[in-house]
Amino acid sequence: MILSEEQKDSVTELVNIAFSRTAAALSELTGNRVDLAVPDVSAYPIAELLPALGRFVRGEVATVHQIFGGPVSGDAFLLLDIAGAARLVDLLSDAGAPTTHMGASAREVLAEVGNILLNACLGVFGDLLQVRFTFTVPRLHLDSLGSMLGSLEIGGDEIRHALLIGARFHVRGSEVTGCMVMVLGVTSLDRFVEAIENWAERATQS
Repeated sequence: MILSEEQKDSVTELVNIAFSRTAAALSELTGNRVDLAVPDVSAYPIAELLPALGRFVRGEVATVHQIFGGPVSGDAFLLLDIAGAARLVDLLSDAGAPTTHMGASAREVLAEVGNILLNACLGVFGDLLQVRFTFTVPRLHLDSLGSMLGSLEIGGDEIRHALLIGARFHVRGSEVTGCMVMVLGVTSLDRFVEAIENWAERATQS
């Protein structure tokens, strides 16, 4: 599915609102000012996701994965390459820079950051779109980008699409680049876009 310019503008506006609240939540938790640059939003079939992700992450990636359910259901991922994950953990805590064999403290910090980002973002989506989501506990994985995408392709037979939200975090003057991916089946993607169009229409009437 290719988003129209109007749909893309509406999704970008919604994501901007969600990310500004997410940054505030993360700043409050860490005691550091966290800014999130204007996100880059696009939609792809799963088979075309790998080159698109290459604009934000490469090689080994740290992935925080959360499954969400409800009228719109799917998988949400926060992806950071290992260097970016190391920098983010180092900036936000004294847990030490993580590696592919990162310690328990660094893993805990990264999982908590992902938890905050995903829950805040999906929570704002739910509130504004008037869609009730349920969430599973997020899980942290360290794997290659190809293996992560392979698990998506194997995980279900339904034709699925990915909403890719590229983001740049600025923490204490340093930039960390990562992205959030929402993988949705055709039915859920249609419902999500319809909810966004309804939200945009309500916003213009208020």
